[in-house]
Amino acid sequence: MSEGCLGGGMRGNMRITNKIIQRNNLSNINTNKIYQDKLSTQMSTQKKINRPSDDPVIAIRALRLRSSVTEVTQYYSKNIPDAKSWLSVTEDALKNLSQIITNMISRCTKGANGDLKTEDRQIILEELKGLGDEIYSTGDADYAGRYVFTGYRTDTSLSFLKETTLKYSITEQLGKEAIDTLTYVDTGDLLDLNEANFDSTAMAGIDETQISSTDVYRIRLAYGDCDAVDATGNPVAPTIEYTDAAGNTQTITAAMKHSYDDPYKNVGDNDVIYVPETGELLLGKNQYDVLMQVKDNESTTTKNEGEIRITYEKSHWSKGELRPQHYFACTSTDADGKEINYNSSYLNGEVEHQEIEYDVGFNQTIRVNSTADECFKHGIGREADDIVSAMQNVLNLEATKATLEKLEKANEGDAGKLATIKKQLDAVNKALTYAKQKEQALFEGGISAFQKYLDDSNLCITNCGTRSSKLSLIENRMQNQKTSFETLKSENEDADITEVAIHLNSAELTYEAALMATGKVMQTTLLNFI
Repeated sequence: MSEGCLGGGMRGNMRITNKIIQRNNLSNINTNKIYQDKLSTQMSTQKKINRPSDDPVIAIRALRLRSSVTEVTQYYSKNIPDAKSWLSVTEDALKNLSQIITNMISRCTKGANGDLKTEDRQIILEELKGLGDEIYSTGDADYAGRYVFTGYRTDTSLSFLKETTLKYSITEQLGKEAIDTLTYVDTGDLLDLNEANFDSTAMAGIDETQISSTDVYRIRLAYGDCDAVDATGNPVAPTIEYTDAAGNTQTITAAMKHSYDDPYKNVGDNDVIYVPETGELLLGKNQYDVLMQVKDNESTTTKNEGEIRITYEKSHWSKGELRPQHYFACTSTDADGKEINYNSSYLNGEVEHQEIEYDVGFNQTIRVNSTADECFKHGIGREADDIVSAMQNVLNLEATKATLEKLEKANEGDAGKLATIKKQLDAVNKALTYAKQKEQALFEGGISAFQKYLDDSNLCITNCGTRSSKLSLIENRMQNQKTSFETLKSENEDADITEVAIHLNSAELTYEAALMATGKVMQTTLLNFI
């Protein structure tokens, strides 16, 4: 029974001919050749696959890893260095600003300590002027042609780079803390006195009764040298808007008075006087009381009732003056009548924080800019202007005093002239006392004011340094991620050359052995068995 089964099995097997053997050998040789070609390709390209069909899993993983490597490289090699450079330029400019303000504090401290000689006063005056000219030019720092303190307007400088004529209608939004007290020293005609006219009818009557000192309430606008007339020659005075206790909007139109008309003298209780040359609004006692009573209503969220809005115009800009579009709601009008509105949302209580952020990691951004309103305040220059003006007034009075003392020696034998000069000297000395008191008070106030601006500047430097430190940590992490992704990409795509070389050598030996075996088979035909 076993033999029958075996015989039946043998009868069922397919007959293997020499032709079949030859075909199988040729097919196997071809397969080996394909494998050898695959290994040769891996050796030459050093990649595991040459086309997605070689291994779809490796191909899909390669696409994902390459995308990750490209993204990390963008962050690490481009975005982060760009952000670091921006922060570095910003920090350098802020440190320069801080140093300038520190120097201003130093000059105020020197001026506030005891009596100053004329020579010392002149030196401090020139130094403050120089520092005032330099402070805003620092804000025009740029990185790769982009200004770093101007928010989204990176193509517009912070200040005017040259003298410019361009009309702006500016609306400042202030609080009642913007109202301060100005000391006015009335020197009469003293500063017009000289060697030629000291004994004239007009000057001979000068005495100390004509000298006085009074305090005047004022609002100091961001700019001086403002417009007094419009294009047609009509006066243009500012309007003041505020909200009264009943919640109604009230408007005051200021009366205009030029600096050469002695506007600080005899300000009436109900007066609001605009001095375009100095950019000041002088308030009478009643108007001061009204504006000091403005108060924000906490129950309303869409309106600030404690805000005082002042709208005025300015067309002439000196080199170094700050551009108003970086600070206020304003409208510019060029020579062709084309208008551009800036920051109109400010008037609705919506302050736009123009923060420039860089993508420096996966779903991670970092702010690189500081805006002008955070550090380059108008008050720095305006505070310096007040001090310089007061110092100049003292210097002018000292020059007048020196002239009178010279005249006193020259007219020792003329009793009449000596009496006139004596009265004039008494007047000058009284005026100097008041002027120096004013100067001293401004020096002392300047120390406090500049210290506040210095604190703002140092805060910006701290914030900038914090961002730089954070960016360094992100850079280290991106470097590690870049290395990790590149390693994974290499492990996924790159062939192991040693292993491929071994397999290729093995394939070549197998191929040669197959050729030898096939050669022997090909020599055998059916005739060899007959």
